[in-house]
Amino acid sequence: MNGARLLIVAALASAPSAAMHDALAAHATIQPMTSRSLQLPDEGALPSLAGATLRLNSGPLTPASLRGKVVLVDFSTYTCINWLRTLPYVRAWAEKYKDQGLVVINVQTPEFEFEKNIDNVRWASKEMNVTYPTAVDNDYAIWNAFNNHYWPALYIVDAKGRIRHHQFGEGGYEQSERIIKQLLREAGRGDSGPELTMVDARGPEVAADWKDLRSPESYVGYDRGENFASPGGASSDKSHVYAIPARLELNHWALGGDWTIGKQGTVSNQPNGRLVYRFHARDVNLAMGPAAPGKSVRFRVLIDGKPPDGAHGADADAEGNGTVREQRLYQLIRQPLPIADHDFEIDFPDAGAELFVFTFG
Repeated sequence: MNGARLLIVAALASAPSAAMHDALAAHATIQPMTSRSLQLPDEGALPSLAGATLRLNSGPLTPASLRGKVVLVDFSTYTCINWLRTLPYVRAWAEKYKDQGLVVINVQTPEFEFEKNIDNVRWASKEMNVTYPTAVDNDYAIWNAFNNHYWPALYIVDAKGRIRHHQFGEGGYEQSERIIKQLLREAGRGDSGPELTMVDARGPEVAADWKDLRSPESYVGYDRGENFASPGGASSDKSHVYAIPARLELNHWALGGDWTIGKQGTVSNQPNGRLVYRFHARDVNLAMGPAAPGKSVRFRVLIDGKPPDGAHGADADAEGNGTVREQRLYQLIRQPLPIADHDFEIDFPDAGAELFVFTFG
């Protein structure tokens, strides 16, 4: 992955290459004029935000009501690892510049059906300390108004209601913050000085180890799933007993036990379901949840058949044990250097886990 998820003609696809990302963003290249001023393009008026299904932490927000403010619109979907790794910066900017006239608006546009669940969004917003306004965009009305194609995507709007900069995917933090500061100065909201924000990211919010990352985002449902290696292939939308081969190629995965592979997710039907994935990355993350609301499902993760010990992630202990309670992203592995190819295994002693997508970092 290069740090962004891409949506094309309403069909979800994998992230573009870095070269494609650069080409898409080329028209927004920033040319410095002086040490304190950047020449910024005018990318059009701030579109309507009226299509929100629900609003959290605010009342209605309109272009007219936001006039005079500098606005940062942040498109998210709460299980997206790329968005989670940008969140420490956006959260810090919202707090640092709110008294100078910056308004940060999180637009939660769901990738998976479960991300449309308002209780899930409320829980995620509280858990992730997103205290600024959130527009729940379940119908993609705001997404389409912006003609957006990415998670995450930032749009920075000046006090006159004009979009002056965008950032697709991870990165560009220094440039984005300098633009925020400049637009606040231009709006007469004071000068915060040259210092840029320092963040203390934790857990899945820590930036990826890009130099060692050789495993791409991998979906577990049949709609976008690839490299499934259980003998006989996948049986869609029906219970089937799968086996795990003796050896997996890099970035291939397999199931063991009784599973139902659905369009978006895959459900373990009986106790002791297993999944093995051969990967090359520092981090292993998995978006998953209980198939039945309100239930909890135990799991255990292994690396090359052994407990992860010091390589466990935030959601597993040193023995690899953890519990699925919410539909969210779980950080299961964070390895120390050096990084090599390994077999990741997750076992479910309880039935009823639903798995959606692996991401790596």
